[in-house]
Amino acid sequence: MKILLVEDEERLASFIRKGILAEGYEIQVAYDGRTGLSLFRKEEYDLIILDINLPLMNGFELCRLIRAENETVPVLMLTALDSLADKSDGFHAGADDYLAKPFEFQELLLRLRALTRRNGARPRQVLRLADLELNLDTKTVTRAGKRIDLTTREYSLMEYLMLNKGKIISRVDISERVWSLNFDNTSNIIDVYISYLRKKIDKGYSPKLLHTIVGMGYVLREG
Repeated sequence: MKILLVEDEERLASFIRKGILAEGYEIQVAYDGRTGLSLFRKEEYDLIILDINLPLMNGFELCRLIRAENETVPVLMLTALDSLADKSDGFHAGADDYLAKPFEFQELLLRLRALTRRNGARPRQVLRLADLELNLDTKTVTRAGKRIDLTTREYSLMEYLMLNKGKIISRVDISERVWSLNFDNTSNIIDVYISYLRKKIDKGYSPKLLHTIVGMGYVLREG
């Protein structure tokens, strides 16, 4: 799924962008209405998220222009203006849904999924870190466009690390979530599989992505 976010609050836009990327979706951000309209006209999107109080062109006007050119792309209004009159204006401008700030990211995600289902779009489940990609649908992993062949156990470990990229994952966590076993601190099986993965996803590539944090566990991140 490819999303266009038009939001002038940079911190909020960054928060939403990180959350959307973590779900494996693509997202582009515009910080004013005119830039949002320009991006919309250059590329195809599965869903659009609009703030209302935008510089240069407000969200109502932008939504009307989008609707004049595309009657089907789902549009969600995301704004602090949550009165009934504001919502009425948003729906009359062509919005499909309306979420008032502040909000929980999980609710935003649920609404996005509902809108894409309603529109017949099927989200592409791809997790990304740098040039490493994991497709949850096809169970395939690539780096720099080159397919990496993994065993079933290696893939399960890779998927768990990708779903938790940026977080330090302990050997106990891996044992319980990937192996579904009580942790045996005398076994080196996790270290062995981490070594297998490191050779497959990092050897010959830059930057290195799979890191050992001594005394704590492992983390998948850039640098």
